[in-house]
Amino acid sequence: MKDGRLYLDHAATMPVLPVARQAVADVMASWANPSSPHADGRAARALLEDARGRIARALDFDGMVILTSGATEALSIAFTRAQADAHFVSAVEHDALQRLGAASYFLPVCADGLVAPDAVAGRLGALAAKRPLLAIQAVNNETGVIQPLADLGAVIHAAGGLLLADCAQSAGKLALPDADFIVISAHKLGGPPGVGALLVRDPSMLQAVGGQEQGYRPGTENVPGAVGLAVALEAGRGWVQRAADLRAHLDAAIETMGGEVVAKRTPRLATIASYRMPGVASTAQLIQFDMAGISVSAGSACSSGSLKSSHVLSAMGWDEAAAREVVRVSFGPETNRADIYRFSECWQRIAQDARQRRQG
Repeated sequence: MKDGRLYLDHAATMPVLPVARQAVADVMASWANPSSPHADGRAARALLEDARGRIARALDFDGMVILTSGATEALSIAFTRAQADAHFVSAVEHDALQRLGAASYFLPVCADGLVAPDAVAGRLGALAAKRPLLAIQAVNNETGVIQPLADLGAVIHAAGGLLLADCAQSAGKLALPDADFIVISAHKLGGPPGVGALLVRDPSMLQAVGGQEQGYRPGTENVPGAVGLAVALEAGRGWVQRAADLRAHLDAAIETMGGEVVAKRTPRLATIASYRMPGVASTAQLIQFDMAGISVSAGSACSSGSLKSSHVLSAMGWDEAAAREVVRVSFGPETNRADIYRFSECWQRIAQDARQRRQG
């Protein structure tokens, strides 16, 4: 980042990859409305459809790709228009899905942050819905916990239902799950902001409303954004394995300094980690990290401006006081070992200063 700052908030948004930024600029230099029938419009349409195909190939997906303005819109389309008669949402979902799920059946999680397949089966059996929809994140945006989507999908499909997987954090980093609807977001994987996609296995399971995107999403298509998303996905995910080594070192350092690793024993995406600094509020930590030139967050970016404690940690059984002492650290392609040392040293200074003030 500029001015010597250390950016460790990639789960909120990943800086646009240079190749994606250049691709967007190239398309913006000469483009037209892809719905226009003239030559310029047809050229834009060709670029759009080429990008759509590249997105599908990069994700190894053979269904329909509906381009959207991002993950929130994709979630809304799938959740509100899927051919389902009951909706199940886990207690640790992103705020965007929590709001959509106001009239839904909420599923608890265990202390490790996981939804238990047996719990889903029990709820489904009690309700006896003809076609239930289970909406769940592949990877939690605050803790990095990876949900057992293969097992959960087997349960929901055995009940004749549908699985909606929010893969905003995992797409481009992990293989896609076997789901009926999959949500992705460009800015979480190094693409431009303002574009995402809803991947659909069977279009007959989704109500169309007319307009663009094969009748599933009205509005002028974002051709530059679609191309940028395709290029970002094609850049690959080889760096994620390096992140696993970095996260392991940081986990060990945090524990050595008296901190607590959230969901330590649960499978987690290598790029996301949350840590508790006992006795120091996350708001105070954020200020001090920021003054030291380090960008991290408390909870998800969509809720970190709120004074509320994390609903994710609350659902995992954390008390409010402890939950208010947790910050999230997330890595990107350029994060390296020196960055981890710098963050660890800053963490240690903040923790030591807090202990000295309490003792003095």
